[in-house]
Amino acid sequence: MFVMLGAFAGGFVNGLTGFGTALTAHAFWLHVIGPSLAAPLVTICSVMGQLQTLPKIWRDLDWRQLFPFIAGGLAGVPLGTSLLTRIDPLTFKAAVGVLLICYSSSMLFFKPSFRIAWGGRIADAVIGVVSGFLGGLAGLSGVLPTVWAAIRGWTKAESRGVFQAFNLAILAAALMAYTVAGFFTAKLGWLVLISAPATLIGVNAGWRVYRQLSDRSYHTIVLSLLLVAGIMLLATS
Repeated sequence: MFVMLGAFAGGFVNGLTGFGTALTAHAFWLHVIGPSLAAPLVTICSVMGQLQTLPKIWRDLDWRQLFPFIAGGLAGVPLGTSLLTRIDPLTFKAAVGVLLICYSSSMLFFKPSFRIAWGGRIADAVIGVVSGFLGGLAGLSGVLPTVWAAIRGWTKAESRGVFQAFNLAILAAALMAYTVAGFFTAKLGWLVLISAPATLIGVNAGWRVYRQLSDRSYHTIVLSLLLVAGIMLLATS
């Protein structure tokens, strides 16, 4: 039950925002399965969700904007994967939760109206490296690009284009790394069979809501999602 609920919720958020499968699903899954199963499972579900909606936003993708993120992210994935079995899951959950709470609450309640263009593509690549590390470690590759998009002041279409294409590339690389590292087991296969239908149904429902949102509503929902996810991660750690 927890696995199916997490898969549907993660799929819905993915369809709605273009990211967030891991943030949402982990809040359910880490109660009943460990990180070595949850990380590859959430990565598989994320890739399924991204592939379902990517053709619908293909025209919004700016490949020159995406390249530094993807190049940096692919470099960071192996490091995250290598640490997957060595990190304390409670410490990790608490650290990510505190980060999300601090950022999203400040953006929601204080609403700073700044935009930062500093660093250009080099800064984008650095964000990509750290995001790739988080993607390999726990399927959380969408967290930092989400924060970075708000700091850059991108529109709904620009933000989603970066989230989705970047996440798909990084999570596909993470899947290959998990395969090489031997994380794919019979138990994971059963969990995928349980999760896949719920994920796809959730993604389709979330996409229908996304189409009705303005830029402002979209960014408010994204920040609210990050705040709730941060609170849940911190509470369960």
